[in-house]
Amino acid sequence: MAAVVVAGTGMVPFRKPGASPPYDELAREAIVAALADAGIDYADVQQAYAGFVYGDSTSGQRALYAVGMTGIPVVNVNNNCSTGSTALFLARQAVEGGAADCVLAVGFEQMRPGAIGTVFGDRPSPFERFDRVCAELAADAGDIPLALRYFGGAGREHMRRYGTKLATFAKIRAKASRHAQHNPNALFRRVVTDEEVLADVPLWPGVMTRLMACPPTCGAAAAVVTSEAYARRRGVRGVRIRAQAMTTDTPSTFDGASMMRLVGCDMTRAAADRVYEDAGVAPEDVGVCELHDCFAHNELVSYEALRLCPDGGAERFVEDGDNSYGGRVVTNPSGGLLSKGHPLGATGLAQCYELAVQLRGAAGARQVEGARLALQHNLGLGGACVVTLYERA
Repeated sequence: MAAVVVAGTGMVPFRKPGASPPYDELAREAIVAALADAGIDYADVQQAYAGFVYGDSTSGQRALYAVGMTGIPVVNVNNNCSTGSTALFLARQAVEGGAADCVLAVGFEQMRPGAIGTVFGDRPSPFERFDRVCAELAADAGDIPLALRYFGGAGREHMRRYGTKLATFAKIRAKASRHAQHNPNALFRRVVTDEEVLADVPLWPGVMTRLMACPPTCGAAAAVVTSEAYARRRGVRGVRIRAQAMTTDTPSTFDGASMMRLVGCDMTRAAADRVYEDAGVAPEDVGVCELHDCFAHNELVSYEALRLCPDGGAERFVEDGDNSYGGRVVTNPSGGLLSKGHPLGATGLAQCYELAVQLRGAAGARQVEGARLALQHNLGLGGACVVTLYERA
């Protein structure tokens, strides 16, 4: 099995729907940046995996043909919000298994304003079982978008189980804004206070305010994945993929009347445990992490699912500042989805971009000093979770 590195990354600044170029232009810009970062020509790429959620079949070809038409295999990937990291997972497998030496993973999304929802209403929904459990556990949520019910419900379960305060979710959102002020690729760079977050428009009274939810966004990101031997021959300083795991739902997702399980905490823990075991490291060894904070609530429950703190310890983790600079593990130095935005297909590769920049010591004002091991967590309901551990080469 070949050792695998991320040889180059690229991304475009995320933008509001209606304020960005179309998806193919976004993708082209990210791909060109990743190739330039790696010092590799598109002609050297042997396979490509293109991730998107909202788009017609073969949108990946449309995006890649703008860069070159070399006849390589192009695989279109859709795995809900974990689409970008799924494309990376497939690229890593192709290189590790020896099918190719140089593979491109790209993720992009051209989104519409407002909450995401079902596109095809004339066939069985993949979320039918999820929605049924959600309706039982969050029956009092009222007429709010489903994603808010899911993740707000998970946060409320944590509040009821451990006494977690709404103010703790506000602290997470405020932390994200402080990190994002130094990220030119983030959509929202204005620093907000805990008090501003709490005073914002309530989406679910007592459970969530508007600032605790990530915005729909358009954007793209890409990564060039090669074998370590190939990178060495080309004189490329890559970031090593130390371990990676993808998990999907097990019966526990729907058992136990738990919203936290329903939104993927068990998937996350299983993937993280596999990564720690395969890499031979402990959670305490991780210095920087980009995790899937589609809502402040999911960031909090993911601390525990990733074993960054013990069960029930997430509020103390936040209160002690262990999720930011000067703490134990700097979480979402990019500003995360809450500030950077969440173009579904691009998010996983944007996380990869941030961690590669961190491990190369090139993050400027948001640099995590001494970063050596970086953890990525990308989650999609329905469901799939990808956890990746990167290592400074």
